[in-house]
Amino acid sequence: MPITTILFDLDGTLLPMDQELFAKTYFTSIAQYVAPCGYDFEDVVKGIWAGTKEMIKNAGKKTNEVVFWDTFASLFGERVYADMPTFDRFYVEHFDDIAPVCGHDDRAAEVIRLCHERGRKTVLATNPIFPRIATQKRIRWAGLSPEDFILYTTYDNSRFCKPNLKYYTTILDELGLSPEECIMVGNDVGEDMIARELGMQVFLLTDCIINRKNEDISVYPHGGFDELLAFLDRELI
Repeated sequence: MPITTILFDLDGTLLPMDQELFAKTYFTSIAQYVAPCGYDFEDVVKGIWAGTKEMIKNAGKKTNEVVFWDTFASLFGERVYADMPTFDRFYVEHFDDIAPVCGHDDRAAEVIRLCHERGRKTVLATNPIFPRIATQKRIRWAGLSPEDFILYTTYDNSRFCKPNLKYYTTILDELGLSPEECIMVGNDVGEDMIARELGMQVFLLTDCIINRKNEDISVYPHGGFDELLAFLDRELI
C-alpha cells in the first residue's frame, strides 16, 4: 500500500534535546513561577512527575488533561482547579525561556517539506503530556508551524500515551488511516518503534536516541537526519 502519512515524534526527533536536562529546566521554571501561590517548590516537582506517570498509565476513561489535574488535586487539594489559570499563564509568559536548552536542526523543516512536496500528510505524534500551547511552542522551537501537521497530540485531545498501542490506533481511527499507509519516525526505541507492531513502517532517528532496554536497533531503518531524508526520498516516490 502506498504511504500517505508520516507520523513524527517531537522531543528528541524534530526538536533535538537532552530530555533529562529539558525536564529539569522545565520543572524548575514552572515550580518557581507558581511558588507565590503558596506551592512548595519540591512538592510541585513531585506533583508534576506524579501527574505525568498517571497520564502514561491512562486507560482511556478520561483525557490526559483530566488525569493530570485530578492527580495534582489529590496531592494539593481542590484549590488547584482555581489556580489552573496561573499554571496556564506560565506557558504564555515563560515557557519560551526554556527553548535555549533544546537544540535545533534545519533539516527538521527540510524533512517536513519533503513530505509535503511528495504530497504526503504529516502528523505530530508527540507523547500527549503537555497542554496545547506548550506543544505549539515546541513545534515553533523546531522551526516548524502547527499548521504543518493535520493533527498534533496534546494532553487535552488524547486519552492514551506512548508506548500504549491504543495511542497509535486512536490516531489512525481519527484520521481514517490504516497502519500500512503510515511511517512512524521517532528517537525512542520503546515508545516510537512499537508502532511497527501495528504494521507501520518505522524509522529510528538516532541523533538523540533513547534506548532504555539496549535493544538491537539494527532491526530498524535508522540514522541521523541525512539518512532519514534519504529513506523518505526512497519511500515517498
